[in-house]
Amino acid sequence: MTPDLDARGLTAPLAPLTAPAWVVGGGLRDALLGRPVADLDVVTAGDPEAEARVLGRAHGASRFRLSRDFGAWRLTGGDLPCQVDIMPVLGDGLDDDLSRRDFTVNALALRADGTGGIIDRHGGLDDLRAQRMVLVGPAALRDDPVRVLRLARIADALGFSMDAAAVDAARLASAGIAGAPGERVMEEFARIVTAPDPGRAVRALDSVGGLGGLVPQLEDCRGVDQSAYHHLDVLGHTLEVLDNVVAIERDPGELFRSDAELVSASLAAPLSDGLTRGQALRITALLHDMAKAETRGVLDSGRVIFPHHDRVGADMADAWFRHMRTSNDLREFVVRGVRHHLALGFMVHRQPLTLAQYDRYLRRVAPDPVEAIVLSVADRLATDGPRTTPIQITRHLALARDVLAAHGRITALEPIRPPLDGRELAGLLKRPPGPWLTDLLAATREEQLMGRVHDAPTAEAFARSWDVRHPAAP
Repeated sequence: MTPDLDARGLTAPLAPLTAPAWVVGGGLRDALLGRPVADLDVVTAGDPEAEARVLGRAHGASRFRLSRDFGAWRLTGGDLPCQVDIMPVLGDGLDDDLSRRDFTVNALALRADGTGGIIDRHGGLDDLRAQRMVLVGPAALRDDPVRVLRLARIADALGFSMDAAAVDAARLASAGIAGAPGERVMEEFARIVTAPDPGRAVRALDSVGGLGGLVPQLEDCRGVDQSAYHHLDVLGHTLEVLDNVVAIERDPGELFRSDAELVSASLAAPLSDGLTRGQALRITALLHDMAKAETRGVLDSGRVIFPHHDRVGADMADAWFRHMRTSNDLREFVVRGVRHHLALGFMVHRQPLTLAQYDRYLRRVAPDPVEAIVLSVADRLATDGPRTTPIQITRHLALARDVLAAHGRITALEPIRPPLDGRELAGLLKRPPGPWLTDLLAATREEQLMGRVHDAPTAEAFARSWDVRHPAAP
């Protein structure tokens, strides 16, 4: 902890405030630790809306209401050095407000004019020096189970230990995460999966019972053994898949070679809810086997199987995201990933494959082909039991590279338009439009990729031969 906090420098942007106010929370904590300050939390004895208006005008910053229930306002942009949140003092004054906070290192305060030194009613300065997370009060997590995620996230981010009483309280409170508002839970969870080392942050959450509280199906997977092709139980395998996704995201060149730039660009692209596609794929990795505990079976031969865990897991993931009230884009992205995570592996045993067969797979996992390939590779690398041989992994990686290369080749050909459209084909074959037409157009596309259909006459010849093989129902 830095002993020479520049209090006036920290609070100088707050000079236009007119009512008594104090800097509190994580921004002050980070400043005391000498860390970059990304945002400042300010509590005021005045009207937060009026104070936000004054501060916004002074700095040319945008402002918007964060919460009608709590009267909080946020300011961003202009010449403000960081985001500022202004909210009313809770309870009967500053001391009451600080006593309601989660951890002692977040229960410090500094006058907004920078005078008077640090206000510390709960030993937060000592805990900063000792680098430990301690609860302000014994009910802090019970009253707000979302704080269990905050405990793990902040401890991981700061490299702090967690006080034994805090860990015990977290384990007791974690079951309440499921009943907390999904938006708040997802906000904290997103910070965990976007941490510099998300695998470590998730393991910190798991160490206090929070991962099982967040996704109960993952707790069910703890200790669930798998086939001899696996070296870890389902939960351990899941966490290793997450690690592998992150490793690929950081350095795709090692596995994908000349197509590394394509992988990087896709994973770095924005998706939704403030997440990139790669960050959302981390969530997919955590949920991809969430149905294994429910679907586990054992054959007469003794082999462990998980029939349809991809489809069942997709339904589970869909329900989980609906509870979290995320965007449809994020929910559908992860659900697609869970549903299709086995598809590439099934193709390993069917090699060699044609460009049309690659295209069939790519259309199946669209619009996320790169992410589907990355997840499949991450999953394969985390499956290294006594019955797994190096050649099995090598063949899977080779297939993944081939499919990714095919994706690039096919993308360069797009749009691939049929020489005869659906209306023309229906008239040619004298059949009313129906699902058969979608199948014929897909088959025609594959023939185009193979070079066997390239104009109207070849398209007509193929359509007639297809029609003989797929007659209309009587």
